This record gives sequence, structure tokens and C-alpha cells, in this order.
Amino acid sequence: MPILQVRDLKKVYTTRFGGQQVQALASVNFAVEPGEYAAIMGESGSGKTTLLNILAALDKPTSGEVLLDGKNIVTIKEKDIAAFRRDHLGFVFQDFNLLDTFSIQDNILLPLVLAGKTYKEMEGRLLPLAKRLGIRDLLKKFPYEVSGGQKQRAAVARALITGPRIVLADEPTGALDSKATDSLLNLFDQVNAEGQTILMVTHSTKAASHAKRVLFIRDGEVFHQIYRGVSSTEEMYQKISDTLTLLAAGGEEDA
Repeated sequence: MPILQVRDLKKVYTTRFGGQQVQALASVNFAVEPGEYAAIMGESGSGKTTLLNILAALDKPTSGEVLLDGKNIVTIKEKDIAAFRRDHLGFVFQDFNLLDTFSIQDNILLPLVLAGKTYKEMEGRLLPLAKRLGIRDLLKKFPYEVSGGQKQRAAVARALITGPRIVLADEPTGALDSKATDSLLNLFDQVNAEGQTILMVTHSTKAASHAKRVLFIRDGEVFHQIYRGVSSTEEMYQKISDTLTLLAAGGEEDA
């Protein structure tokens, strides 16, 4: 059974002035299997950010369903949404979203603090995870004292520490240099190999080439998908590049 199912998702915004309607998502349908690593790509304005916000329960669709483990997150009551996100979803953002007045350790532990976990349980989760992600020596430092790549590793640790059903990554390499990008993508490969489901929105062909499947959105719909299969990262990169060229030219391709 898919861990995530998106069914006939539509989103229409009404502009503040003039009352014009703008369709951000037309009819989005796809599923993500447990342990899958999928990427979503598309030109600016294609609807991918709107889609991610709905999957993250940060926005509501005009119609359609988003099922996580069979539960329709669209119907969750507003008062319960924050707890649902904290317990089931992990987030990795382009700009890290770390609090500068908190140490790296406190940033990572924040979701568990909000969930009311004991310090013993938090410490039991933190130390093995920090060691695995190579940031154990940074836990007492503050975000402004570490590099961008180290901040992003801390953000990944924060996303993983709750044991989320799925990690949603929004342009996770966007603020990183090439070395830190390679390090983060290798980390995602490792985390996924250990069974973590990842869904990433990205403009980066390099980042997407690490995924097992890439979905391309155009005009608010999934119009094409690429599966890695036995392809190497280099071959996947070329497939993605070719598809993006087709997208830019306005061409069609069978999914």
C-alpha cells in the first residue's frame, strides 16, 4: 500500500483585487511507496510549491485528497494539524529554518520538546542520529557558528528525529555550495537506503538525479515521470536534462 496517495488534487486561488481566479493545480494524481525517494520538478509557476504546501498540511486544496497511510490529511481539523505534522512529517528547507538563539542540539530536539518527550528519550534519539549524520561535535554550537552544509545536516537531523513517515524536502541544496551539496545528497542516499521515504521538490537536476523517480509538473498537472531503474546517477541526470529541455520547448512525452 502506498504511504502517500494524491488523488485529483486541485487548487484555485482568488486574487485580492478583481476577484480573478488563478488555477495553481489542475488535477494532480500520484502515489509514493514506502521507502521511495521521489523528486518533483517543474518550471516556476508550474504548481510544485503549492503542491508541497498542501502535502505538508500548510495549505488546503480546493478539492481532492491527500492520503498519508490511508488518512486524508485534508480533513484534519485545524487545531490538530500542528501535532499531525510534528508526529508524521519531517521537513528540510532551503534556508534551514534553524533558530539562531538555540544551539544545534536544541534545534534538533525542538520537535520532541513540543511533543512532550522526556529528556532521557530525547538524548537516546539524539546522540546516535548526530553521530550518523556527522554532527555530534557540533551539538553545543549555534547555527551562526557552523557552515551552511553543517546547518543543513542539523536540519536533516531535526527532520528525522521524530521518525517521520515521510520527509518533505523543499530545495534542500538551494543554499549550499557544490561540496556541501554533494555531501547532503550522499546523506539523503544513505538515509533512503535505510528505509526513509523522501519526497523532494527541486530545481536542481543534480539533486533530482539522486532520486529513484522524478515527477515533472506542468500547468498544474503531473505530465511525465522518469524511473531510475538500473540507471546510474549520470544516466539519470541526462534523462532529466532531456526532459527539462522538452519542457522548455513545450513538447509532449508519454509518461
